[in-house]
Amino acid sequence: MQFGRTYEEFEVGAVYKHWPGKTVTEYDDHLFCLLTMNHHPLHMDTNYAENTTDFGKNVVVGNYIYSLLLGMSVPDVSGKAIANLEIESLRHVAPTFHGDTIYGETTVLDKTPSKSKNDRGIVYVETKGYKQDGTLVCVFRRKVMVPTETYIKERGGEQPGRPELTAPAEKKTEK
Repeated sequence: MQFGRTYEEFEVGAVYKHWPGKTVTEYDDHLFCLLTMNHHPLHMDTNYAENTTDFGKNVVVGNYIYSLLLGMSVPDVSGKAIANLEIESLRHVAPTFHGDTIYGETTVLDKTPSKSKNDRGIVYVETKGYKQDGTLVCVFRRKVMVPTETYIKERGGEQPGRPELTAPAEKKTEK
């Protein structure tokens, strides 16, 4: 499985379709809300959502959808990243509900070599998230600092720091 790309591997206009999708459960939504201390009843209180909102049911918190899409993009976009530099924009276009399945895709908009270090560059991408019926739900643009092939080679290759498997020590028997 690919885990990110070097600067040279990005091509402006390339589209990466992130697979697999993720079906959002009530548990996912509630756990994210609890972890981030977002206690808005639109996300947590079914009675409130059913009886007082235009949606008639709980809406999944938007930052969970953003986080999910960001995570989905790691193998294709930022798995080798030195840093995520900027989230330029984040738009929640349509609501997501419990039971919806989210899919994502990222388009490479631009890339520029670093001005200060020749072993890295900046990749500018747009990620879109959509539901199982094709409804666009979330769009964000970000800049990611990624290494060049030289950077990777100088630091030990594709998996630096990964330990090698060693055989278990044989047991010594006492006489």
